[in-house]
Amino acid sequence: MLSLSRLIAVSVVLLQLTNALHFYVRTGETKCFFEELQRDTLVVGKIDAYEKDDHSNEYSKNGKLRVQITIVETFDNNHQVIDQKSSPNGEFTFTSLDSGEHKFCLTPVYSDNTHNKLHRIFFDVVQGSTHDYVDSKSTKSVDELTKRVNTLYEKLDKIHWEQETMREREALFRDQSESTNSRVVKWSIVQLFVLIGTCVYQLRHLKSFFVKQKIV
Repeated sequence: MLSLSRLIAVSVVLLQLTNALHFYVRTGETKCFFEELQRDTLVVGKIDAYEKDDHSNEYSKNGKLRVQITIVETFDNNHQVIDQKSSPNGEFTFTSLDSGEHKFCLTPVYSDNTHNKLHRIFFDVVQGSTHDYVDSKSTKSVDELTKRVNTLYEKLDKIHWEQETMREREALFRDQSESTNSRVVKWSIVQLFVLIGTCVYQLRHLKSFFVKQKIV
């Protein structure tokens, strides 16, 4: 038997409508996003949060990091749908009761009250109709859909890994470019001094030659 959250995750993959993004925010700051949802829409969200190391400038996981998730219906006097704290690799699910604009707000916090950290948060949302899993009693069908859900999450993880790899390559290329530019500037300065020195030497040599020849 699959859990209710698994059934929800299985159902939404039928439509495969996914919104994925990432953003940067400091501890205690709130970042909000707006999404127009239809009535009876299943929403599955995935959080992947990292903190920045002030010394190495690298992003890594911290078991004490939590992400406060708040979802409200802006069309119904900001009626609160979800208010929970998620782990760095957390998920949440809910069903929209009415059609309208929903506000998703994420706030990184720490269980030990750590503050003033910079965070990079990946936020993925998948949505679909609740009527798409009426036939979920079929074990074979559910198993197939479960595989598709797992495949989807694996693809998301792969995309995140590729993004990290690209950022590392960009940082390495930038460092190499800056180093090359610095060398070019230094070499140009050296060449300039050599050229000036050569000109001065030639002028003195010519002046001495002209003096000896009694031309000047």
